[in-house]
Parts: sequence; C-alpha cells; structure tokens
Amino acid sequence: MTFFEHLDDMRPGLIRSVVALLVFMVVAFVFKDAIMAFIMGPKSPEFPTNVLFARMADALGSDVLRINSVPLSLINTSMAGQLNLHLLVSFYAALVVALPYLVFELWLFVRPAFSDVELRHSRMFALCTIASFLLGIAFGYFVLAPLSVNFLGSYSVSAAITNMIDVGSYMSLVLNMSLVCGVVFELPMLVYFLSKVGLITADFMRNYRRHAIVVLAIGAAIITPPDIVSMVLVIIPLYALYELSIGIAARAARVR
Repeated sequence: MTFFEHLDDMRPGLIRSVVALLVFMVVAFVFKDAIMAFIMGPKSPEFPTNVLFARMADALGSDVLRINSVPLSLINTSMAGQLNLHLLVSFYAALVVALPYLVFELWLFVRPAFSDVELRHSRMFALCTIASFLLGIAFGYFVLAPLSVNFLGSYSVSAAITNMIDVGSYMSLVLNMSLVCGVVFELPMLVYFLSKVGLITADFMRNYRRHAIVVLAIGAAIITPPDIVSMVLVIIPLYALYELSIGIAARAARVR
C-alpha cells in the first residue's frame, strides 16, 4: 500500500477516535463539579499528600514538612476565563479517559502487519504503555502538584507584593505537571522499543549510568520547585525507572 492508501485505511479509526474524544469531552463538561473538585485537591489541607506530610511534621515536631496547611485562594481575571478553563479541563479529562480507546484504535490499524507472536507482545506493550502513563499522571498529581503548589503559592520575593493566583495559572500547573509525568513514565516503554530494534543496549545504559543520574537530577530540578525535598522525591522514581529500563533492555536483547 502507498502512503495515501494507508491514510485512507486509517481514516475510519481517526473518525472514531475523534468522536470518542468529543463524547468524553461532553461528559466531562457536564460533570464539571466533580472534575474541578478533583483538580482543586492539591491546594487543600485535606488532600491525602498534604495530610501525610502534616502527620510526618507532627511526628518529627517540625513544620518544615507541612505543606498547603492554608487553602490557596484563586481568582479569575478574564471575562471568558472560567468558560475557557471549563473547556480546557474537559479536554484534558476526556484525553485521559479516552486514552485506552485511542491506543486500541492504533493497535487495530497496525495489527495486520503483525505475526501471531508479535500480536501477543503488542497487546502487552499497549497495556503497559497505558498503565505507565496513568501511573505517571498519578505521581504528578499526588506528589509533584501539591509540592509545587505549596512552594510557588507561598513564595514571596518581597513583603510588599501579595500573591493573587489566577485560577488558569493554577490549573495549568496541576494539569501540565501531571501530563509531563505521564510522558516521563513512558521511559521503560521507549527503551523497550529501541532495544527491540537494536538502537540501545543494556550495557550501554549501564556504562552511562552516572551520566544518566546527572541528567535525571537536572530534569528533576526543572520540573520541581527548587527545594531538596521535592528533588529527592522525583529523582528516586526516575532513577527506579532507569534501572527498570536496563532490565527491560537486557530482556529485549535476549528475546531478540
């Protein structure tokens, strides 16, 4: 088949994917109260992560670990700000919920090119890809988001300046932080694919482990507030993902 014939073959799947995304977006638009309460969670003292840090602070007898003890006040500064925010949140929610179906449509398109053995591996690969993405979103939402909200929401360069946080800015922080972590947690799947085609090996990753730690530390410093606790909480799972990727690369090499 030519390139345009492949596109023509993909068109029904693309149409179904767009329709599914729109349907989930409408559903998310209707149930805005539950979704907004979910996204507003990281700034609340009752959020599970904030409660955990508060208990740790009580146990240690220090308030250094206490985060988001005072609810963050948000404002809207645009006439259509809340409507645009409603649409944006609905799109993000629909994207996350529709992800398994979107991956399924992609798998239907490439399935004819696979042998029976490759089909079994592709199913597991698709499931692991979705699980890794959702796990990354959970890590960003429950770990990075509350730490970032606490640091950035309470940071002050001068006592003469009062923080008035726009709700759009807060939402962008929480949503983008969660989605970025979802993408980062796809590292093992990316390494698996590169290992299968022979572009990367476990020995290569072992030899450059020290360089990888430096890169992970820089990445953690970029995506987290500039405090040592946040960096450590991010570096640990990132390094665990790197070590997991080494094992995946070694297994892929043995299978190949």
